[in-house]
Amino acid sequence: MNLSISLFGLGYVGSVSAACFAHMGHKVTGVDISKTKVEMLDSGRTPIIEARMEELVAEAHKSCRLHATNDSIAAVLASDISFVCVGTPSLRSGKLDLSHVEHVSGEIGAALKQKSTFHTIVLRSTVLPGTTETLMVPTIEKASGKRAGVDFAVCYNPEFMREGSAVGDFLQPPYTILGSQNPEHLAPLRELYGSLPAATFETSIRVAEMVKYVSNLYHAVKVGFANEVGTLCKHLNVEADQVTKIFMSDTKLNISAAYLAPGFAFGGSCLPKDLRAITHRAKELDLDLPLLQSLMPSNEEHVDRGVEAVLGTGKRKIAMLGLSFKAGTDDLRESPQVQLIKRLIGEGCQVKVWDKDVSLGRLAGSNRQYIEDVIPHIGSLLSADMPEVVRDAEVVIVGTKVGKDELAKLLTPAQTVIDLVNLDPARRPQAASYQGICW
Repeated sequence: MNLSISLFGLGYVGSVSAACFAHMGHKVTGVDISKTKVEMLDSGRTPIIEARMEELVAEAHKSCRLHATNDSIAAVLASDISFVCVGTPSLRSGKLDLSHVEHVSGEIGAALKQKSTFHTIVLRSTVLPGTTETLMVPTIEKASGKRAGVDFAVCYNPEFMREGSAVGDFLQPPYTILGSQNPEHLAPLRELYGSLPAATFETSIRVAEMVKYVSNLYHAVKVGFANEVGTLCKHLNVEADQVTKIFMSDTKLNISAAYLAPGFAFGGSCLPKDLRAITHRAKELDLDLPLLQSLMPSNEEHVDRGVEAVLGTGKRKIAMLGLSFKAGTDDLRESPQVQLIKRLIGEGCQVKVWDKDVSLGRLAGSNRQYIEDVIPHIGSLLSADMPEVVRDAEVVIVGTKVGKDELAKLLTPAQTVIDLVNLDPARRPQAASYQGICW
């Protein structure tokens, strides 16, 4: 089924989206306040420089599937679905300028006032979570006198297009994300994107808005990371291209989903030590590497969040499940769980600890030396009896993998569970009060 689409904003995202939708067989009307952009697109010329755009726009114009206008009301009245692709630039403070989103929402609302049939509005502009529901929806409702979910639907559909390869990215996206308040509202979008060769995720509007930001943040981190590593290599007289080639060949840990799920701080005998060593060497070379230098302070902030989560309960009897820096090992060196316990004791908490993999009698070498230096009295806190540790607690901190049923049968409704390791939802124990440290 071919749809009739009105598309607001003929900048980079809007122009490419309009051309691609028309290429897919839909009838598209682009809307913009710029007479120049409207005249160019309506005459079959692309308003932006981008690979394949000239041919797509010319083809769509010739087949009468692509038009443009300054008349927003006429465009909405003649379409089934409206896409909003206007800019959201930064103000001097860094805050987003949402004036274009608000203005177009008002225009669409004014048009809906004259329309008797149900209409779907889809925001594609990059906005912070909550913007669609707290700005766009009420603005449309106010201007139209109609109700969201009853007379019209508002969805969020982020774009993942790179300049220089935008058409290819549109037609072969990494995934398609559809956010809505009601899955029924996504019917026209399922139809629209059904032919694209990509996984489709249907989710809430806020999750869809956030995924776009997470993607861009991660891209920025990767660029910054690569550039700082390259800078280090150059000053250490190491071939950066060879380092990068070998590094990227590891798709098990390096270029993969490993370590990307939110959880507790990192620790162990490698990461903290190696970060300190490399940033210290950078200082000796008089290199400023802000991204790498920020990682240890960022990690320490996460331990602070764990402390705040526990103290925020107002309770002082604490059961700590897990002492080593990760499950399946007895390595306590620079374990964030150890640091958390030390901080809680300093705040006057009564802490009992259980870890099936940790026995003081088996600790040796630098591992034993570390725990004796940091918490010399750990022996008085550590117990091999998990039921006893949990039974006496007001707050149960999950700092290692535990059996769902094993823990659930020990919990009481009065206890608070704080999950540091982001247990799989299917493994999380049922508790009256459950909270994750960052989820």
